[in-house]
Amino acid sequence: MAQKGVQLDRETISCSICLDLLQDPVTIPCGHSYCMNCIKSYWDGEDERKIHSCPQCRQTFTPSPVLMKNTMLAVLVEELKKTGLQAAPADHCYAGPEDVACDVCTGRKVKALKSCLFCVASYCETHLQPHFESPTFKKHKLVDPSKKLQENICSRHNEVMKMFCRTDQQCICYLCSVEEHEGHDTVSAAAERTERQRELEVSRQNVQQRIQDREKDVKELQQQVEAINRSADKAVEDSEKIFTQLICLMEKRSSDVKQQVRSQEETDVSRVKELQEKLEQEITELKKKDAEMKKLSHTEDHTQFLYNYPSLSALSESTSSINIRPLRYFEDVTAAASELRDKLQDILREKWTNVSLTVTEVDVLLPQPEPKTRAELLKYSRKITLDPNTANTQLLLSEGNRKAKITWKMEKQSYSSHPDRFTGWVQVLSRESLTGHCYWEVERRGFGVSVAVAYKNISRAGSRNECECGFGRNDKSWALSWNYNSYNFWFNNISTPVSGPESSRVGVYLDHIAGILSFYSISETMTLLHRVQTTFTQPLYAGVGFDFHEVTAEFCKLK
Repeated sequence: MAQKGVQLDRETISCSICLDLLQDPVTIPCGHSYCMNCIKSYWDGEDERKIHSCPQCRQTFTPSPVLMKNTMLAVLVEELKKTGLQAAPADHCYAGPEDVACDVCTGRKVKALKSCLFCVASYCETHLQPHFESPTFKKHKLVDPSKKLQENICSRHNEVMKMFCRTDQQCICYLCSVEEHEGHDTVSAAAERTERQRELEVSRQNVQQRIQDREKDVKELQQQVEAINRSADKAVEDSEKIFTQLICLMEKRSSDVKQQVRSQEETDVSRVKELQEKLEQEITELKKKDAEMKKLSHTEDHTQFLYNYPSLSALSESTSSINIRPLRYFEDVTAAASELRDKLQDILREKWTNVSLTVTEVDVLLPQPEPKTRAELLKYSRKITLDPNTANTQLLLSEGNRKAKITWKMEKQSYSSHPDRFTGWVQVLSRESLTGHCYWEVERRGFGVSVAVAYKNISRAGSRNECECGFGRNDKSWALSWNYNSYNFWFNNISTPVSGPESSRVGVYLDHIAGILSFYSISETMTLLHRVQTTFTQPLYAGVGFDFHEVTAEFCKLK
């Protein structure tokens, strides 16, 4: 009980402005007491309005009351000082440079607990009490402490800006709405906040969806890394088993294959992880953006919300979604080594040849924009050479295996027997497998030429009556055919008429990652003839096919 009495005395003799023991105490007409210097300083700040008020109950006085020292309180304070009583708050209650200070406190200011949008002032716990106790403050809007309250005041009319002009996209006060903004589309700041809040929630949902998408992409990339590692490990194991059969002659070659596989594995994993890091960075930035949006959505100050909204609501362009090819990485290593083992004896009797290690690159990079001009297409130009082992025996290859010709007499060439050779359809495939971004051009003389791309596992043996072998007559190849003055696109034995300017040269653009295959008519200008959007599950090979004799097709040298 005694302790409770001491606490009551401390509150009674403390100045609610400086929060210290009263010095030269004075009592104003409403009954509240303050240090004489504190209340004078407080009223000095109100002189412009010529109305003086009580800091606690806000009762106003006109004119300013005459301040007389309260002798009884002065004696009481002096008596209690002798007991060592202190009324100042602890140091951690005082406002630091980064804190919002109470606008009522004098001397060393205390941290503000709340800011009042109506009073345009911030209050500590003590000076905030009238807002909870007096009906006068019942309709005042209290928010978290803010240093930007003055931004809520109209610089022209010195009034709180509670309106929003949609015409000029700015906060205004009521007087502005009937003066310079008369006739504009104006609403209350609260109404505009509600509308922008809905927009903000939509933006947050988009951000959250992008986070989910990117997290899914990261997971798929991790699986891709594991698949690359497994495929590389198996390729190394198989290659070592095959090359051990060649004893000393193939020891060095075995080491080369292992080194190349590991090098390619390291390169592919590095590319995947680099993209993974970019996606994780984007996720981090999106989460940061989401946190900022969340913080803004909980802002109670409408004006501050509208000030900060434009900078947070707009979303940066999203990175395009990735397109990961089906797994097929190092199988060609094993196949090349097996073929070498079977044919090594015959090859070594004639000449030494280098074994080319073919490794399919891992296509997990983000799709690039599709080229729009021939100059852009030429950046992806590839040198294409034809594979004699695939050429129909009626085709004569020349110009370094870049040119194919079917003669008038259709004489058979003396090609050796090979399982990759087309026997019924007069056509040929390239040596090079095509992945990533590729561009090439074919020049023809005569009609009845088809420019195509095909999977390696397209059927080779069969007559022209059997569609599974012809370019575009199955689901393993795509072809654009020239027949006199018309074009036709073929896929899965379905023909689609194609219109466009006649030209002796056709350009082919392949984006294996994005599943894009485009054919262009090339002359003085470039015209898109046909575009395919699909999903390629294997590497492709360029090809040409022939329907008539005395026709040639040549893969052009591009600068």
